[in-house]
Amino acid sequence: MLKLIGNQMENRQVISIIPARGGSKRLPKKNILALNNKLLVEHSIDFAKSNLDIVDKIVVSTDDEEIKQVALKNNIEVIDRPFELAADKASTISVLKHVLETIDGHYDEVILLQPTNPCRPKNLLQMAYKVYLESNVDSLMTVSSSDKKLGKIIDDAFIPYNYTMGQRSQDLEPLFYENGLLYITKTKSILEGHILGNNNHSYIVNHPYADVDIDTLDDFKYAEFILTNYPNE
Repeated sequence: MLKLIGNQMENRQVISIIPARGGSKRLPKKNILALNNKLLVEHSIDFAKSNLDIVDKIVVSTDDEEIKQVALKNNIEVIDRPFELAADKASTISVLKHVLETIDGHYDEVILLQPTNPCRPKNLLQMAYKVYLESNVDSLMTVSSSDKKLGKIIDDAFIPYNYTMGQRSQDLEPLFYENGLLYITKTKSILEGHILGNNNHSYIVNHPYADVDIDTLDDFKYAEFILTNYPNE
């Protein structure tokens, strides 16, 4: 697809990969649980579909027949994931590489959308991809700022890590956390075994959606609360 880069149009092919395995010990079948009347994996599918001016192809990688049928019902291509890539310890990068090595066609960039992070601001990809192109980087990841006073516990004693005891919160050194909303990476980096390139841009997203990461039932209930109280505008 032709995309505007600087003042020129370039033909770049972008694939969005949604890895959705069937197994989940803490929250069984979480990827096909209904979150606000939409299955969890469908939130990422619909987000990718809403950005077809950027995304040329959407693929779901799964080992699960139910998830596969959900994707096919949404007219999304499915890459059947082998057993060894569906285990608890299988890495995300191995799944992404498997998709790229299996699928037909060449793609310049990969956009990773994780079903466990279903809440994304509507214009997030539009803004992040623009920054990615203009910054001329190898990858982009979304992060959020943290204002928590963090520390370690050593011999039952709390030892401040990012502040001194008594320091005001507003005077803390800025720290950030990986929120998992989306990742954009050059295909070359993925095939070399790196989920992020050497030249990586951290795109800051401070939004209630960034706090949603579903692994447990409590996480799921929190996601319902956030979507109900913070409509996506």
